[in-house]
Amino acid sequence: MKVLILGYGKMGKIIGEIAESRGHELVGKINIDNRDELAQLSPKNIDVAIEFSQPDAAFENISWAIKRGIPVVSGTTGWLEKKPAVTALTLENETAFFYASNYSIGVNIFFRVNRFLAALMKDQKDYKANMKEIHHTEKKDAPSGTAITLAEGIIQEIPRYNSWILSEQLNENEQLLPIQSERIDPAPGTHIVSYQSEIDDIEIKHTAHSRKGFALGAVLVAEWIKDKKGVLSMDDFLSF
Repeated sequence: MKVLILGYGKMGKIIGEIAESRGHELVGKINIDNRDELAQLSPKNIDVAIEFSQPDAAFENISWAIKRGIPVVSGTTGWLEKKPAVTALTLENETAFFYASNYSIGVNIFFRVNRFLAALMKDQKDYKANMKEIHHTEKKDAPSGTAITLAEGIIQEIPRYNSWILSEQLNENEQLLPIQSERIDPAPGTHIVSYQSEIDDIEIKHTAHSRKGFALGAVLVAEWIKDKKGVLSMDDFLSF
């Protein structure tokens, strides 16, 4: 498989290493310094693009590939207000777009555990939900995309929450789910979901030990999406 990497930073380099170790060819390694090299690439020579860039570059990178009929696997967070436009482009150009806030298989199992626990807590109004996420200082967006996905899972199952809020402490508005974000080094990623009451606390936690789990998941999805069409997600990939 011929892979174009859009966003060749720390994550992109790990993705590239894993892709090559699995027998794939890297036809381009694009970052902010060599974006002009895109003009020299032939879409016919690209099977899939894996996009892990920055929030301010993601939409342009994704659009470039989709307009040329190249399937895209994206893991950049912080740009999703433009996702409807990407969806329209994907359908118009009859290609494939896959987005996940986190490609780790363990994290996606954690998403399922989170939704299951939230469903159990739906009628337990004495418990107040809150979240905390910890990442390295180079991460630009807060809260993390993974934290937002977890929050959306809780909101979907517990109607008394209608939105989330970035907050350093529990919020007095009981309709808002508070998310606390910390940036410290080294910290590939930790997410904690808590339900607190006067009697006890319930907590679930996922801790990443390296970026390799995220990168491997992205490559596995790229192998899977190569000949597919439409807008897809980890639920499709894992058949959740």
